[in-house]
Amino acid sequence: MTTTDVPATTARPPRSVPKAKRRPKREREGAAWVFLSPWVLGATVLTLLPMAVSLYLSFTDYDLFNPPNWVGLRNYTQMFTEDPRYWRSVVTTLTYVVIAVPLQLALAMVVALALKSMKRGKGFYRSAFYAPSLLGASMSIALVWRAVFNDGGTVDNLFGTGGWVNKPGWALLAVALLTVWQFGAPMVIFLAGLQQIPAELYEAAAVDGAGKWRQFLSVTVPMLSPVLFFNLVLQTIQAFQVFTPAFAVSGGKGGPADSTLVYTLYLYDRGFVASHMGYASAMAWVLLLVIGAVTAVLFRTSRSWVFYASEGDR
Repeated sequence: MTTTDVPATTARPPRSVPKAKRRPKREREGAAWVFLSPWVLGATVLTLLPMAVSLYLSFTDYDLFNPPNWVGLRNYTQMFTEDPRYWRSVVTTLTYVVIAVPLQLALAMVVALALKSMKRGKGFYRSAFYAPSLLGASMSIALVWRAVFNDGGTVDNLFGTGGWVNKPGWALLAVALLTVWQFGAPMVIFLAGLQQIPAELYEAAAVDGAGKWRQFLSVTVPMLSPVLFFNLVLQTIQAFQVFTPAFAVSGGKGGPADSTLVYTLYLYDRGFVASHMGYASAMAWVLLLVIGAVTAVLFRTSRSWVFYASEGDR
């Protein structure tokens, strides 16, 4: 019996899969610019270009009807040295910010803590408390607010204090309370931050004998400080730009006795009532610089009181 040797089959090399061709860098950048073009166009046409025009107009005498006349720094010097109503609007705005922002954040924190401990109906109450943030910026709500605090209004009928909007010492407080009433947005942010705090921290604090108040100061406040800082910056910027409540409560005049003459209301008066658009543009740029400076100060001071869990040394 003869045996025949069967030649061993040689293993074929694996068939190479063709690599997907990578698009050239220029082509990929072109696609990115196509998708970014709506935002770039909107930012250029609606933000950057108007800002450049406003900066130019701040150095001119412009009344909306005649060509701008270059006057250099005259608008700024007049603003700081010759216009007492300007400084009155500055003081009024700072007073409003100091009153409205802390009260709004405190109320938002209290309501967020109450909602966190709720077992039923949390979604309903969260939506109900958030609703004023959607409605409060409208002129119709501001007019209703004026009626509530006017002579013979709800506040007058309940407490017999007279119309707040007609008293120089109370009118700005009525405007600030409208902002405080719109605490829904910071409340939702606080509530989201509270839900991220680990329950183990409260359990450990309770084991150490800490009561509810001590837990709030030693656990809740430090862990919630980044959210508190975010709300503080956001609400401060918005408070410096308040316009609609002051316009509605005072009828666009800033009264009584300029007690509600906030900065943006006076800017509107100079630009669109008195037709001093160059002066109003200068006021707008000063406001921008002040808001930037205040925001920078808040960021600078936050290093001493904002706690970040990722920082091992805090």
